[in-house]
Amino acid sequence: MNSKVTSERSKFDGLKWLIVVALVATGVVGNSIFAGESLLYRVLALLALALVAGLVALQTARGKAFFKLFNEAKNEIRRVVWPTRQETLQTTAIVVIAVLLVGLALWGLDSLLGWLVSSIIG
Repeated sequence: MNSKVTSERSKFDGLKWLIVVALVATGVVGNSIFAGESLLYRVLALLALALVAGLVALQTARGKAFFKLFNEAKNEIRRVVWPTRQETLQTTAIVVIAVLLVGLALWGLDSLLGWLVSSIIG
């Protein structure tokens, strides 16, 4: 019985994805057909079509899984311990100093090797 429910859902999911593709295609074709109209109206129509397509896509199994993943990611972002301003400035200063030191070391090595090669070649 559980497999029947899954197969029915997959059939309806396919139809829903077909509707999503049709809505997106309608937006693309409609935008080119109505190219002479005001940009504001075209953008509003595209946003409306995108909203409807998104809502239809969220009704599918993959859409629900994506929405669940999105909510879990949002919750994880809330749990992150973000650095303070002072920590960020100190870390940035360390990176800048390290880049300058490595740059100076590479410049010095390049100059030394260039001098050696030019003295050998003469």
